[in-house]
Amino acid sequence: MTTDIKIRSKEGLMSLLPRAFGTLAALLLLPSTLAAQESENPLVPEVQTEVEDVQADTVSPPPEEVTAPDGTHRLTRTDVDTWLDGYMPYALRQADIAGAVVTVVKDGEILTSRGFGYSDLENKAPVDGYETMFRPGSISKLFTWVSVMQLVEQGEIDLDADINTYLDFEIPEAYGEPITMRNLMTHTPGFQEKLRNLILTDEDLYLSLEEFLKSTPPPARIFAPGKTPAYSNYGTAVAGYVVQRISGQPYEAYVEEHIFEPLGMERATFRQPLPEEFEPYVSNGYNSASDGKAQPYELIPMGPAGSLAADGESMGRFMIGLLERNPALMAPETWDQMYNTLYQLTPPLNAMALGFWELDKGNLRIRGHGGDTSFFHSDLNVFLDKNVGIYVSVNSTGTHGAAGTLRFAVTTDFAQRYFPEATVPVGERLDTAKEHGAIVAGTYESSRTVATNFAAIMRLLGQETISMNEDGDLVMPLFGQQAVWREVEPFVWRHEGGYERMSAVMTEDGNLDYVTFEPVSPIIHLTPAPWYRNNGLVMPLLTISLLVLLATLIMWPVRAIVRWRFKRTFPLSGREALVYRLTRIGIILVFVFLIAWFLAFQTLFSNLSGLSGGFIAQLRLTQFTQIFLYAAFAVSVWNVWTVWTSGQSWFGKAWSIVVSLAILIVLFVAATNGLLSLETHF
Repeated sequence: MTTDIKIRSKEGLMSLLPRAFGTLAALLLLPSTLAAQESENPLVPEVQTEVEDVQADTVSPPPEEVTAPDGTHRLTRTDVDTWLDGYMPYALRQADIAGAVVTVVKDGEILTSRGFGYSDLENKAPVDGYETMFRPGSISKLFTWVSVMQLVEQGEIDLDADINTYLDFEIPEAYGEPITMRNLMTHTPGFQEKLRNLILTDEDLYLSLEEFLKSTPPPARIFAPGKTPAYSNYGTAVAGYVVQRISGQPYEAYVEEHIFEPLGMERATFRQPLPEEFEPYVSNGYNSASDGKAQPYELIPMGPAGSLAADGESMGRFMIGLLERNPALMAPETWDQMYNTLYQLTPPLNAMALGFWELDKGNLRIRGHGGDTSFFHSDLNVFLDKNVGIYVSVNSTGTHGAAGTLRFAVTTDFAQRYFPEATVPVGERLDTAKEHGAIVAGTYESSRTVATNFAAIMRLLGQETISMNEDGDLVMPLFGQQAVWREVEPFVWRHEGGYERMSAVMTEDGNLDYVTFEPVSPIIHLTPAPWYRNNGLVMPLLTISLLVLLATLIMWPVRAIVRWRFKRTFPLSGREALVYRLTRIGIILVFVFLIAWFLAFQTLFSNLSGLSGGFIAQLRLTQFTQIFLYAAFAVSVWNVWTVWTSGQSWFGKAWSIVVSLAILIVLFVAATNGLLSLETHF
């Protein structure tokens, strides 16, 4: 469900938090990258050896010619299988991933569907490329958008009507404009991220789609509709609920009847909990292969955004349906409308189509989607002019989120291996590189974010920095590693090690509006962080402030011990002594406030299924501790007044101001990053 592109790169369904967008996930060409890096958590020897050997569908077809006249490889089963056999076992081992499936289709047939590694580590059950069911995460959204367009074709949905027209609850108006289905399909409704009940593992806490949407208010709208892409699981869930209401069928049943059955997808389901007949086929999810602990089946209340479970054969049949513009689903004109209606905010970068991401590589036209749950990470690409598609999914997050690298690397390397038009020369550096680079260099926040509740702290912690090198090239991480970007058009940069582009958009008055880059350009913008949230300024100030407060606190007992050792009396009395002690107690309360929030976030990240009544009680108690901050600051101001009117030393006077400023900075950072919000809907 996350779009796991942390901003260091990430896209898909559950980028559970905007935390670094996603997110997000790593580098482009995995084999060359990982060959230079040893995993910090390599597979244990037994698993390492067996994962390499366990591959489904290993019957070798007859030999075929594998090289085309232009030197590229021919797209045949022989060549794809040979390539995958050399690629996937090594990649899984290096990334510390238990198992994977790769499905390739061509000319209306499943060319190959390969399983690698294990679906169940404990029982050494291998992944079967055709039958093992994985969780494609946000790729589920494509089924929602096809369902929507079927109803558009029937005249049941108007893409530009107020979405409230189709709902039995209301999404409040904001910015003077309603949200439309077109906004939902292009991720431009303007919603902030919604976190609570994003993924559950406890069936007792599971909510149906209708229960979920009606149990809490819609997330706040922080952008005007149609202006800024901010990837939204909630928006897709609303669209799925519209399908449910208009069709009169539960969403899961609608997709089964109108997509699965016509395409022959026999082993695929959106139903939750997982129906009993599918249990023998579904893969476990893992944090990593070396960890080896099977995780519970993930339940996703926003089901239309990411709850699909499907095997490789079913995903192959789905790709064939997309490529053939299957008339049993929609008319060819409707398919073309989905693929070719591009919401282009940042030309010439890849844009958002109606539900599909434009993922063009060089001159190769591609539509697709990525997807992530907590443990499964997937990519689906269909090459519109080649009648070819590839789907890859892994069942583990791996070392340092290496799954994000792997899934993207497989689809990228596949395109470059079989289609020369996927590779375009980087181009010469423009003379304006240093001038424009200086404008763009800075610190940025993701548009996929939270602004109105405690999770807004992620805007501060998940920022991305773009710098400029001596040549005038920009330097910014891509998939977890630094990448160099060369300006090849005015305010358009190319990744020197790949095909991705970055672009900066200026306002009419010549200021920088936002930056975005491929592959996340359809769904995320990076906006300059305001000075008061710029972590390059805020974090050093906050660190110094905490050190000042900690030093002041430590010196309190130290001075008492020194006085006791040398038999000296406490030099203050009366009001001065009282304020002195209250100031130190106030500092303790500041740390109580910070520790309370640390524990709250620890609960948040350790178990997303625990975000029920127990967490809400903890959250309210944590929010209450903001009173401690106010009290500490008030006492520190009183201390400044007392010290400056009592004839104490200049050092004492100066330090009283330093302490008060330190508490003020903590208060300011908390206020500008959501930690003083009393909102419990998140």
